[in-house]
Order: sequence, then C-alpha cells, then structure tokens
Amino acid sequence: MLHDPTFSPAVRADPRPASAVSHGVGLAGLAGLILWVAVARHFGMDGPYAALVNVAACAAPMVLWSLLIDKVHRNPSTGIDWASRRPLRETIDVSLVKLTGLWVTWAAIALIYATGRFYWQGNFQFAMWCFERAAPVLFVLSVPYVIWLDRHLVEPRDGAWALGAWLLGQGAPEREAIYNHLRSWAVKGFFLAFMLAIVPPGFGDFIRADASAVLHDPVVLANWLITFMFVIDVAFATVGYLLTMRPLDAHIRTANPYAAAWMAALMCYPPFILMDTNGPLDYHPGTAEWTYWLAGHPVLLATTGAALVVLTAIYAWSTMAFGMRFSNLTHRGILTHGPYAWSRHPAYLSKNLFWWLSTLPLLSTGSIVDATRATLLLGVVSGVYYWRARTEERHLSADPDYRAYSEWMARNGPVPRFFAWIRGR
Repeated sequence: MLHDPTFSPAVRADPRPASAVSHGVGLAGLAGLILWVAVARHFGMDGPYAALVNVAACAAPMVLWSLLIDKVHRNPSTGIDWASRRPLRETIDVSLVKLTGLWVTWAAIALIYATGRFYWQGNFQFAMWCFERAAPVLFVLSVPYVIWLDRHLVEPRDGAWALGAWLLGQGAPEREAIYNHLRSWAVKGFFLAFMLAIVPPGFGDFIRADASAVLHDPVVLANWLITFMFVIDVAFATVGYLLTMRPLDAHIRTANPYAAAWMAALMCYPPFILMDTNGPLDYHPGTAEWTYWLAGHPVLLATTGAALVVLTAIYAWSTMAFGMRFSNLTHRGILTHGPYAWSRHPAYLSKNLFWWLSTLPLLSTGSIVDATRATLLLGVVSGVYYWRARTEERHLSADPDYRAYSEWMARNGPVPRFFAWIRGR
C-alpha cells in the first residue's frame, strides 16, 4: 500500500473539513416523509395538496432537528450574533432599504413568471397557483422578519440592501453584492418553480400504485421503488429551495458567477432542456427500455431492476445528504459525509449510470445507425454533466474547505481512486 500522509500518527486520520450538514437532519426529514407517505397510501390521498403536505412533512422534522439538536442557528456561518441586539432606531433604515431591494427582486421574478407562457402550461400551472397564494403572505411576513433579523446580524448590509440602496440613489452601487443577490434569487426563482411543478405527479404515481402488482412482479416493484426514490429526491430538493434562511444556516453564501456553469445547468431543465423529446440531445429514438430487451429473462430482469433501484437510491441519498441546503448553482456549505465521502458528484454519476443501464443505447429497435446515434448522443449528455461538475468545482474551489475536501477525496475517495487506477495513475 502506498504511503498516505493522512494515516501518519502525527496527522489526523481524516483531514476533511466537518460536513456542513449532520447525518441526523436528513434522517429526520426522511422519517417525516415516510410517515406521511404511509398515511397518504392508507387513505388514498394522491392529489397535489397531499403532495405539498409531503414536502412539509419532510421539512418540519429537519427544521426541528437543526434548531433543537444541531443548533445551527448558533453557527458563526449564519452571520448572526444572538447575544447582540441593536436598538431598532439603529437598524430600521437599513431594513427599509433592504425590503425595497427584496420587493423589487420579487416583482421582477413575478414579471418573468407572468410574461412566460411556459409557466402557465402543464404542470407549471400548479407552481404558479402556489406562488399566487404564497406571495401576499410572504410580502406581509417579510417586514417583521427583516426588521427582527437585522437587529442581530453582524453585517445587515447584504445584497438586498445594496440593491435597495442603488435603487434609492444612496451612493455608488456595490456591484458584486448586487450581482450575487440577483444570481441567488434567479436560482431560487427558476428551480423552485420547476420543483413545485414536479412534486404532485411523482407523489401521485407512487400513492396510486397497485400493491398486489408490486408484490408479484419484480419489474413493477423496481419501477415503484424507483418512483419512491424520486419522491424523496423531489421533496428534499423542494425543501432546499424553500428554506434559504440565515437562522437555519441554510442561506446562499454565493451563487455561481460563471456563465458556463449556468449554460451547462439550464440546458438540463425546461424550458431550455436539450435532452427532452425531439430535442437536439434526445437519444431515445431507435431505443427501447431495459424491460424490452430483457423480456423472458426473469433473472436478468430482477438483477437489472435491482441495480437501477440502487442507482436511484444513491441519487436520492445524494439529495437527502444536503438536508435543507440542496440547490443548483450555489454554495451553501461543503458536504463531506454520506455519498460525498465516496465521490465528489455522486448524483451525477448515479444518474448517468442509470440512463446508460436503463436505455442500453447500443441495442436498437431500428438500424445500426440508430444505435450509433443514440450512443453518441447519450455520451454527449454525460459530457454535459461532466461539464456541470467541473463548473461547480470551479465555483466551490474559492472556499478553502472545498479545496481540502477535494484533495482528501483525490487520495481517499473510492470513486476518484478507481478512475485514477483506470488512467494508470
């Protein structure tokens, strides 16, 4: 075995920075989700409101665990000093300027939603329904929340304040603070609408599944479990976009400033998605699902189904590991536990392996040309996710904790070491 300095008696065995999220918070959210799913299946509650309750059932235990057990509100990274409470007269002007910036940002997001016809079609109509009812409540609650929090913040003049100060003509604009604020809300506005749009369909499919078929057909069982893994993934991801709050230490530190990162991410989601049906990277024509090719081979069907369930479970576990901090294109704390102790990008790796195994693009229902085209296009799709991974690493590498984690992973992570072995390093 090659000498690794991390195992020297003079060096701590695991030099990774402590994970920003504890194991317990994710398990608490999973427990709440499973409890509600059991209730919903028992009573046949498969509608969109029950799906929203599922998100709440996932969020509530995580909030309680974070505050009561992990006590995240005391973390220095929140930027809050609870022992200090400034007089209201010292902070009220800052709060009013901040509210101006915040409300203008929300108005701009609402204008984009109202203008884009895409947001009023299909599943996105449900997301707009949610926003229409939440907007007045958030508008009213933002006033006491901002005024209360600013009295305890170490530095209350954040990006929202910088935007408000610029709009009100109060001195030279703090451009980087404003840009980071706008990028952060662009992430939240874009991805939260998408998450809310896909919450009801997957939840309803899982609740409505025929239990008798699930227990007697391994293919149906595999698909049912895969659906459940996506229910977990979507619930945790939705919670992540909802609870970007400093008292939970789940706020956005920085949003990715690189155009390449935004391009790589957006092409994977509607309305910009390139892999969708008839899209330029649609690799499905001429292919068939794994069940088609393995029909009549029960052992292979069961084995492949089990492998696909495991891959989807790793994908869901990767999202669950974030707790309340899941988000694309942002830095909200460095994760080093769970699947992130095995790979820097376990979600991307498991997702792409799932696609290759479930599609089997080398096999075609058409011609060898169709098989070649499907294989090449799926290879390009995997390349897009590699591109996403690299742009995320570029952003996070500004944090010394991520650099320490990345260096540790290169030496000790099973997946990086496996690829290094393949390359002969």
